[in-house]
Amino acid sequence: MARSLTAHYPQLLLSHHHHHHHHPPLHLNPKTPLTRRSLVLLSSSSLSLAATPPPPSPAASPPLDTTITDRVFMDFSLCSTATTTFPYNATADASTAPLCSDSLPLGRLIIGLYGHLVPLTVSNFKAMCSPSSPSTYKNTLVHKIFPGEFFLAGRQGRREKAEVRPPLDLPRNTETVDSRAFILPHSRAGVVSLCLSENDDDDDIKLDPNYRNVEFLITTGPGPCPQLDSKNIVFGTVLEGLDIVAAIASIPTYKPNERIRQFNDFAEFLGDGRAQNARAIWNRPLKTVYISDCGELKVAKPSLPPSLP
Repeated sequence: MARSLTAHYPQLLLSHHHHHHHHPPLHLNPKTPLTRRSLVLLSSSSLSLAATPPPPSPAASPPLDTTITDRVFMDFSLCSTATTTFPYNATADASTAPLCSDSLPLGRLIIGLYGHLVPLTVSNFKAMCSPSSPSTYKNTLVHKIFPGEFFLAGRQGRREKAEVRPPLDLPRNTETVDSRAFILPHSRAGVVSLCLSENDDDDDIKLDPNYRNVEFLITTGPGPCPQLDSKNIVFGTVLEGLDIVAAIASIPTYKPNERIRQFNDFAEFLGDGRAQNARAIWNRPLKTVYISDCGELKVAKPSLPPSLP
């Protein structure tokens, strides 16, 4: 019987020995009589193909909690001329001393913060915006603008140069070494991010054991900034005032010509420290734009609907 089945149905023997490989369709000769044994073999071969379970799907990661837990405002103003020496007394209270006498208001940003996702980053940012804090972002510069990408604010340094001096009791932000804090992308205009990869605080400031990074960036659009992803901590989004963001992005900046860039690259290759100092003025706005006021907005509901980054 086995010999007759093999002679009549050679495909069955091939399927039996190579069931882990590709199975060609079984074509039966209608003139060949079917026996009970051949039917059993046919049914068992079909069941072995159908019984193979599909590979398990990977477990879905839980969604990120981008609930807006807090809101802050930032007012931006523009001095009519660019200055390197600012006409206010560095010893005066920054909350009352104007940065320039010919200030023109640009408008207000309302920023929503992801307090559940990155609570330490949000807490420090709120402290830097609070009028009760001994030192805030008020009367400090937007010091770099990269057209079509983002602008930087919150650079540390001397108050007489309109730079930031964080409070001495500002907590250390351990989220800067937590990989989960870097997941959100810089996907559109209005993303607010703690500046790490683009941070340009002076090295001597960074080497201070009490150093606290408070420099931040806001993407200006129109498209995403993937070069910032996984390198900076997204902690909020602009809820109102994207037109103000666009106005800041349109301010002309200093752009070195190609010859200066090549000379600077060569100087850096030779280890000339002046190359880095020269690059410090690249992309600086040609007019002084600064944060003229900031603070936290109290809302009736402690938690607002989620806002995707």
